Amino acid sequence: MEDIFDLQDQITDKVVGIVEPSLQRSEIERSRRKRPENLDAYDLYLRALPYMGSGMPPEARIAAALLQDALKLDPDYAAAHALLSWCHERCYMRGGFNEADKVAGLRHARAAIASGTDDATTLAVGGLVIMLLGRDRETALSAIQHALLLNPSCATALYLAAPVYAFAGRSIEAVTCADRALRLSPFDLLAHQGHQARLMAAIQDARFDDAALHAARMVHANPGMSTDHFCLAISLALAGRLEEARPWVRRGLELEPGFRMRIFRELGTPQINLDRVLEGGRLLGLME
Repeated sequence: MEDIFDLQDQITDKVVGIVEPSLQRSEIERSRRKRPENLDAYDLYLRALPYMGSGMPPEARIAAALLQDALKLDPDYAAAHALLSWCHERCYMRGGFNEADKVAGLRHARAAIASGTDDATTLAVGGLVIMLLGRDRETALSAIQHALLLNPSCATALYLAAPVYAFAGRSIEAVTCADRALRLSPFDLLAHQGHQARLMAAIQDARFDDAALHAARMVHANPGMSTDHFCLAISLALAGRLEEARPWVRRGLELEPGFRMRIFRELGTPQINLDRVLEGGRLLGLME
């Protein structure tokens, strides 16, 4: 009987993992076919989603404009608040650490969580932003745990739970969520978040070759995100593979010329990881 129930759970996970992202893609395509004068808040939200893939400020600003229009139509739209908070987080972390982005990101993230929504993705995004911008572990973990209670098979919530747990220093839960998300939706736009959790666990354990492997998977999953290239370079440097690391630094600087190691402090990286990451950056001559 235990085997039968386990099989049922596996089938449920597979179905959810396939249906949820496929349905979202079809909804995005539907919204793109609608004429601009017929767009409602949900359509604007859907149009913003594809711009969230790269994780870089130029695309985040495009998404933010769409989400601001959505909130003009529906000021209480929790999902739009959550996604807009993530736009501001990306602009803050990779766009010059503008304090206004940090304040706005936290305001929209808190609005999403306080809305009483039962949407797991909305809660997970809000929790992630509150962890990254506010370092409020209690609120972030509460939001993530509520999201997974509402929908334990939501790949998006699992992908975002992984870095929240990782930045909270809870590497076992981080890797568990990452592994589950990667099984459910291996080609997800958020797959690099799962590999990031594995990377952080490997750095914590001083397994630097493994860290480089996970960082390489991050880059493969999202080649447009500058930070992932620097994570790969730093992991290689810590593994004593400096010559392999330097091309990844160059590529990272092409994507983000103003990169500073400060981002790892701003993210609230656990101290043991932060010390090692900063050492890797010093080996590569990266500016703090």
